[in-house]
Amino acid sequence: MSQTYTAVIQQSDGWWLGWIQEIPGVNCQERTRDELLNTLEITLRETIEFNREEAIRDAEAGYQEITIQL
Repeated sequence: MSQTYTAVIQQSDGWWLGWIQEIPGVNCQERTRDELLNTLEITLRETIEFNREEAIRDAEAGYQEITIQL
């Protein structure tokens, strides 16, 4: 399943700043736009994986994983 996310980016004082609108805490700062987009993608992937692992770790025995497609 493929999911689409929205990067909000802006340039400020020589830096590119950005965050992922749908996932709180995914925000980055880089010197170039391309570096920012790359770092945002890496950080988003890592955050999603961390959240997934944390959810499984916190689950009680007998849990189920159900895919919900939007």
